[in-house]
Amino acid sequence: MRALFIIVALVMACGDDPPVVYPTVAPFDEAKLALGPGDKLQLVVYWGSKSSSATYLLDATGDMEVQYIGKITAGGKSTRQVQEEIKKRLADGYLVDPVVSLTVIEINSLKCSVFGQIARSGNIKFTPGLTITEAIAQSGGFTPLARKNMVKVTRQADGRKETYKIPAEMIGEGKRPNFPLMPGDEIFVPERPW
Repeated sequence: MRALFIIVALVMACGDDPPVVYPTVAPFDEAKLALGPGDKLQLVVYWGSKSSSATYLLDATGDMEVQYIGKITAGGKSTRQVQEEIKKRLADGYLVDPVVSLTVIEINSLKCSVFGQIARSGNIKFTPGLTITEAIAQSGGFTPLARKNMVKVTRQADGRKETYKIPAEMIGEGKRPNFPLMPGDEIFVPERPW
């Protein structure tokens, strides 16, 4: 009887007790998103009854060449800051009261890294709304040795490093709310101990 109790205790000890509390909303403000190399932008300029539209891909230094005004450094700035700079430079002798709209079509400069017990380790492209389950799926899913309910996410927030243990399998089964990712998050899927 005692041997059976020990075996049951060992089996129960091997199971993960996933954390109950973790962030379910990303502290991510898309309006403050810093642009970077490879990001694709749509610029529309209205003046009077006319308009002009163009698509730009930021070069390796985060710059773009805008008609009439030349080089604009967009890297490290928000879309709003770049939009205001374009408007100011266009209004400085080129157009009268231009209305400028700048939108992000594709974010290519922001990444998350996924490694450990998954099919393909490496960086994946960050898009607003990316969740832990989507990141693991984009990496080919778990390997048979993955510890699925103790996935570690390391995040830099306000100058300090935070680590969360996420029950990814339970999230995938709909038993827990999803975990939204942030640009730069490092996701590590550990190997199970048994």
